[in-house]
Amino acid sequence: MAEELIRVTPAGLYCEAGDFYIDPWAPVERAVITHAHSDHAQWGCKAYLAAKSGQAVLETRLGSDIRAEYLSYGETRAFNGVTVSLHPAGHILGSSQVRVEKDGEIWVVSGDYKDGADPTCAPLEPVRCHTFITESTFGLPIYRWPSQASLWDDIRAWRRENQEQGRASVLFAYALGKAQRILAGLGPEAEPIYCHGAIERLNDAYRASGVALPETANPVEAPKGTDWSRALVLAPPSANGTPWMRRFGDLSAAFASGWMLVRGARRRRAVDRGFPLSDHADWTGLLETIRATGAERVLPTHGSTAAMVRFLREQGYQAEPLATRYSGELEEGGQEEEAE
Repeated sequence: MAEELIRVTPAGLYCEAGDFYIDPWAPVERAVITHAHSDHAQWGCKAYLAAKSGQAVLETRLGSDIRAEYLSYGETRAFNGVTVSLHPAGHILGSSQVRVEKDGEIWVVSGDYKDGADPTCAPLEPVRCHTFITESTFGLPIYRWPSQASLWDDIRAWRRENQEQGRASVLFAYALGKAQRILAGLGPEAEPIYCHGAIERLNDAYRASGVALPETANPVEAPKGTDWSRALVLAPPSANGTPWMRRFGDLSAAFASGWMLVRGARRRRAVDRGFPLSDHADWTGLLETIRATGAERVLPTHGSTAAMVRFLREQGYQAEPLATRYSGELEEGGQEEEAE
């Protein structure tokens, strides 16, 4: 077999011909970044290439002084005869698939992606290629997401019930991407809304990027005597069980995550309700995206790779797992440091 265009190294996915890494997990000379979550955007690289729409969130996470070039979707850059372009992944604001082409051979590294509608980011656009490195976080047939409309209705109903019982509604959601998607989905009618500081700073980055979000405030700045039973409070999962929560008094806690579809996940998270809202494609979405790429060879990484590889081989694909440092999102995380 000819030398692989992209291979796994101790520092991450590496394109030797172009001398760049994609989502490295150690500081490198040149990093192409699919999105700003901590398991994909490593601090300390000498140079970054990322999507222009995600500039504010990436610099919020890594610092405004990073040396970075930002591309519009579909815009190309050449590195030693290797052409690179970024294409929407639909995961969070600025999330990208990386298209790499050399001598007519095309690889696409998906990063994380979802195929559902999301007003906070550009929708997924499958990219034609020969080899597709796909995430497989929820790569099992049991993962099939309910409609977003039903989820928003469920969250609203849970909150109304809490209001009637005089309890605060605290919804745990990852600070980057998930929280902003919830805010946009529920809209201004969900106000008053309070957000943990780790979420608030990323709300600011989304707003600076032109994403419309309802008005929010930080609970630590709320006046004495605030009636928390009227409020919706968004917080990162790591805030659960901390002194920060005491201010809300009697409360009902819920968690928004694709893992809430699995029996027992809510109990492990010690919450009253679970809403299966994911920023990743479900089983059907993964397979539809793979088909749309036209790829002959598929390399699943993160999550349930064995089941995905087995199924793809049965469908006639050249498929093999691609082992990387991250095994998917830890409880849809790898983002816990966002809970500052």
